[in-house]
Amino acid sequence: MLSNKRNISHTLIPNYGLKLKLDHVYPEKRNQHYIPSFRVIWSMIPLILRYILFYIKSKWKGQRLFIDSFSPRTPEQIYGVPIGGIGSGTIGRGFKGEFCRFQLRPGIYEWNTVDANQFIITIKNEENVTTFQSLLSTYRKSSLSSWESQLDASKCTYTGLYPRAWTEYDLSKYGIKLTCRQISPVIPHDYKNSALPCAVFVWNIENISADYKTVTIAFTFKNGTGSKNDTNGACSSKAFSYENSEGVVLYHKIDNMPCAYALAAKTRDDLSVTKCLYFNPKSNGFDVWKQLKDNGEFDKTNTSVTENVYGEMACGIAAKIRIGPRECQEVEMSLVWDIPTINFPLRQKIYSKFYTKYFGKENAILKIISYSFNNYSSWEEAIYNWQEPVLEDSKLPDWYKGALFNETYFISDGGTLWLLVDDEEAKMYSKNDPRITYGRFAYLEGQEYIMYNSYDVHFYASHALHKNWPFLQKCLQYDLKDFISLEIKQYSDELYNGHKIERKYRNSVPHDAGNPGEEPFKLINAYPVHDVSKWRDLNSKFILQTFRDAYSSYETPDMDYLNDMYDSCYSIIQIWIENDIDEDGLIENGGIPDQTYDSWNMTGVSAYCGGLWLAALQAMMTMADQLGKGNHKKVFENILNKAKPAYQRKLWNGSYYNFDCSKEQYKSIMADQLCGHWYLRCAGMKDYEVFPKENVEITLNSIFKNNVQLFCNGTMGAVNGTVDGNVDNCTVQSVEVWTGVTYALASTMISEGMIEEGFQTAGGMYNSMVYKLGLAFDTPEALYAEKYMRAVAYMRPLSIWSMQIAWENSNKSLNDK
Repeated sequence: MLSNKRNISHTLIPNYGLKLKLDHVYPEKRNQHYIPSFRVIWSMIPLILRYILFYIKSKWKGQRLFIDSFSPRTPEQIYGVPIGGIGSGTIGRGFKGEFCRFQLRPGIYEWNTVDANQFIITIKNEENVTTFQSLLSTYRKSSLSSWESQLDASKCTYTGLYPRAWTEYDLSKYGIKLTCRQISPVIPHDYKNSALPCAVFVWNIENISADYKTVTIAFTFKNGTGSKNDTNGACSSKAFSYENSEGVVLYHKIDNMPCAYALAAKTRDDLSVTKCLYFNPKSNGFDVWKQLKDNGEFDKTNTSVTENVYGEMACGIAAKIRIGPRECQEVEMSLVWDIPTINFPLRQKIYSKFYTKYFGKENAILKIISYSFNNYSSWEEAIYNWQEPVLEDSKLPDWYKGALFNETYFISDGGTLWLLVDDEEAKMYSKNDPRITYGRFAYLEGQEYIMYNSYDVHFYASHALHKNWPFLQKCLQYDLKDFISLEIKQYSDELYNGHKIERKYRNSVPHDAGNPGEEPFKLINAYPVHDVSKWRDLNSKFILQTFRDAYSSYETPDMDYLNDMYDSCYSIIQIWIENDIDEDGLIENGGIPDQTYDSWNMTGVSAYCGGLWLAALQAMMTMADQLGKGNHKKVFENILNKAKPAYQRKLWNGSYYNFDCSKEQYKSIMADQLCGHWYLRCAGMKDYEVFPKENVEITLNSIFKNNVQLFCNGTMGAVNGTVDGNVDNCTVQSVEVWTGVTYALASTMISEGMIEEGFQTAGGMYNSMVYKLGLAFDTPEALYAEKYMRAVAYMRPLSIWSMQIAWENSNKSLNDK
């Protein structure tokens, strides 16, 4: 009889997600070595020369670069669903079974595949003869030469639907079918479980033969992260038996921070768990392999603790079970990594990770193991309940059902920090401040763009947080509010034009919360290319996020939040009002890349920044009215009444909004020109008081025709700029498809009833990116028509959650009618 667990719907393999055979080979490879036209290079020579000098100085001082343009990463096309919760470090897993990417040091990625980190299966027949033994991965190793993969990869299937994954191993030839469920506790609106540094692996073993089988699943792991630094310092291991688990803890250090790995199996009477406290991960591995092959277990020893080992060491556990004919059994294993406190290179402060709020800073690892075994089933049910409405919606395309959740991987795998607020910090916060309860949250702009909470980009990505972990979004906003009033009188040369600039000006929205190579949260604005205090989009983006956070998820606005945020919103909008020289109510760009498109010049009034400004004025008018600030509302209303006709007069050409007011670029059709309108719609605004409905519809049709359908036959998303039906080659960024912008554009289309066009726009890009280019769980910022991509694993694509917001809002509107 099969176990009842197998019939529980929330454990079954879903019909959607990344589905590959373990021998899958992607048809196309891309790299980051795009060379722009000579004209573009010529215009960038001063910036390039300044960057080279900056690069040399940074390397000489041993400082981490915010972007290392000379060492871009080539995608490896191996990644599956990563493991680990939010803000406690993650470990990447390949779809072929590898442990292949480590983000355990704050903001630092190590793209290493570790040979010793493996699952191994041993199958014995009734006569106790081993009939099959193999690694449960097909990755080719360089060490541990005795360890073999005997899998028929063509008969093994991977399904990835973040935060879970399933691997099916067809071992019918040996009387066994094996399925592994990989579970990480990433659960919307659950702030305790989502922070945990762990994963659970549930092995479902089905004996399809008429004979008894003895099956062993072994799990091995080494210290460190597969880097050369793994040989530094001492390691030790300890066997344990704790409540409902048995296993091994491996103690070591990562970047001088104490770390413990724990391998564990959930105990029960019919399961035998043995432990290997030490083996050399650089050896041929013969002793370990032979023990499992001969006995189906590790040799029992009299010691439960190893002496210190200086260098690399590995350990393991083996869970052995006897299974009757036609029976099915489960073996439950977990991996936990405990690095409770962190610091950054300048060592100005020691931070505690958020999960220590519940499990403490000392000896938490065994508690987390037991907790994970007791609760993983409820995690799975909560994840299933989150995903089920989307997966079961027959009106949604299949690709989207996998994409929505798989793109969410960056919430945990984005170099994410989730830190406790200590008592001293808490004293400085207002009573309504969510950081007191929910801590501080930060994630990187990208795995290669190492700046936390890059705000121009987070503006797009924030929908994922707002929809699923709204208090983390608000914690980030409260940090930004505090940063606005901060001043840092540290001067540097602006890379774009060589001017001396102050690191952070008072009453300005920062670009980012800092570089993990310095001291984030204290040394903000790590981005040195432009003087971001003059960027034309940041102020509007802060106001619009405040507006969205306060209004879109509540029947009535969050008044405490509005009260806390309003003064900051007012101070930053006043600055731009005072700079409106021609008094037409609009802000103007400075003829330079003074916004998130940081190599694309905008001159005078631009569709992008001007549209954001109009939307921000509408938001300020609404918030002022809500707070009873009638005088403020009147001011914003007067400005908006001037600005709207000026925006139409200066930019509307009957088919779309001109890119800007320059003579060179005004004809360019920008895919992102309706960004302000998009945000108002995501915030729940149903009317067209700011952007005329007819203009929005005409513009979307122009973008769909020129930027989507005429570009790669609609199979690569929306290219950023086109002129007369051709790609606009004026700059590097105009020829790119920004994945996050494509999702935002698709969301806007869905909001306006262009549902088929919206899903076609985003679906063409996603299917090419994932199934042709192999960039699942590695989503870049930018794609080119062919050969190239840029900025692997980036924040902006989390904007896919705005598509879900638009879809739900459109369905709600239909139901209301």
